[in-house]
Amino acid sequence: MRKRVVFMNRACVFCALVLVLGVRITAQTFDAIKSQVKVHVLENGMKFIVLERHEAPVISFHVYADVGSANETYGITGISHLLEHMAFKGTKLVGTTNYEGEVKVLEELDVLYDKIKTEKAGVNPDTKALEEMEEKLEALRLKAKEFVVNGEFDDMFMREGDQSLNAFTSADATQYVNSLPSNKLEFWMAMTADRFQYPVFREFYKEKEVVIEERRLSLETRPIGRLVEDFLSTAFKAHPYKHSVVGHMSDLESITRRDVENYFRKYYGPSNLTVGIVGDVHSAEVFTMAELYFGNIPSEPKPEPLRTKEPEQWGERCVQVVAKSQPFLILGYHRPDVRHPDSFALDALANILGQGRSSRLHESLVKDKKVSVQCGVFNGFPGEKYPNLVAFIAVPSQGHTSEECLELIDEEIARLKKESVTAEELTKYQRSSVKAMLSQMKSNGNMARLLTYADVVLGSWQRLFDQVEKIQAVSVEDVKRGANTYLIKNNRTIGEIVPEEK
Repeated sequence: MRKRVVFMNRACVFCALVLVLGVRITAQTFDAIKSQVKVHVLENGMKFIVLERHEAPVISFHVYADVGSANETYGITGISHLLEHMAFKGTKLVGTTNYEGEVKVLEELDVLYDKIKTEKAGVNPDTKALEEMEEKLEALRLKAKEFVVNGEFDDMFMREGDQSLNAFTSADATQYVNSLPSNKLEFWMAMTADRFQYPVFREFYKEKEVVIEERRLSLETRPIGRLVEDFLSTAFKAHPYKHSVVGHMSDLESITRRDVENYFRKYYGPSNLTVGIVGDVHSAEVFTMAELYFGNIPSEPKPEPLRTKEPEQWGERCVQVVAKSQPFLILGYHRPDVRHPDSFALDALANILGQGRSSRLHESLVKDKKVSVQCGVFNGFPGEKYPNLVAFIAVPSQGHTSEECLELIDEEIARLKKESVTAEELTKYQRSSVKAMLSQMKSNGNMARLLTYADVVLGSWQRLFDQVEKIQAVSVEDVKRGANTYLIKNNRTIGEIVPEEK
């Protein structure tokens, strides 16, 4: 027995030594990367963050627009995502055979659509007049289509070798991604500057239908989509995290092309755009070209920060969706934004409780009790920039219920509040988190994304390189305190799918 204790002690010392050495090596690696990052801010406020990597002749580009669904107001929910779609429709030069002729038709469309909206909103809409205007609207749409060169913007990038042409919208941001051969730097500069200075939101009504269908498929016809939408609107009663990225159907149906143009002018000014460029480039050349292509874009004031803050929750909230579906459970506990000192303790809490097959909830709900076929914990939902949620999910197994899953989740939370997590659990979280971060940094595209995210959300790109120290600084007491502070019933919302009775 004594020999076994000695062996275990030596093993612990060895693990600790490996961890310490790993941290030192990581720190050295981060310092080396950090020293190579170069930054240039144009007079109009647009920021370029560059990291040179000459191992392969490719460049990754990441444009971070500091605008997401959280910036939307009632009447235009979903507009950030819709604008992302429209940003691929081209410019005054790209995507049209005759911009001067096209723009006249687009203006006619805008005027007519406003008349249709006004008539529909009246007390006694004139159905005959509406039919006539709808017919004329369709005729104008077909006329505008004659000027369109379909997919020209995408095609130009693809012909030049773009391997990751993409964009995505979240609650916090809208991001545009490209990856090109290193000799296409100036091509990207010219195309992207044109995109953000002279966009034309052509084929607007057609693209609206695409987004409306996306809402139907992702939310309205999927029970889990319906639950998540209702869950967020219950968990947040004031903050705009309460509405989904795709927006409300009535808003999508009513948004106009002018709404998109106004939203673009407000949130796509140079001071609200941060560009990350990582790969086979020279920073001096990047900055010279940035001045040439982006420097003449007129400066705009940074948009006003959100005023609305989510108030304190006064009691547990519950929401149900009845559907022909298996049961599904989601819990959400309010927590501070990602910059809060408790953020890493909550990361550790989420990891230990519900991330991976060795997590406590998987061991209890799935492996031992077999009441669930899937469970997990997500930290930072639906965004991180503002106070958000630690979210738990569980899918009850056949013959079991959401109530059983909730009871076991509550038991594990109570245990976490009473007993500290083990040193082994915390070490596992720290190792896996550091490894995941290093793995992401190996990719040029991910590195560009991380640099822009850190600069906008964390406050500086340099804070990206502080993450490992903060991960390693989390203690078992921090995790326990986080559980007792935030995982309380008055602070949570419960959502569940209740199977519709046959």
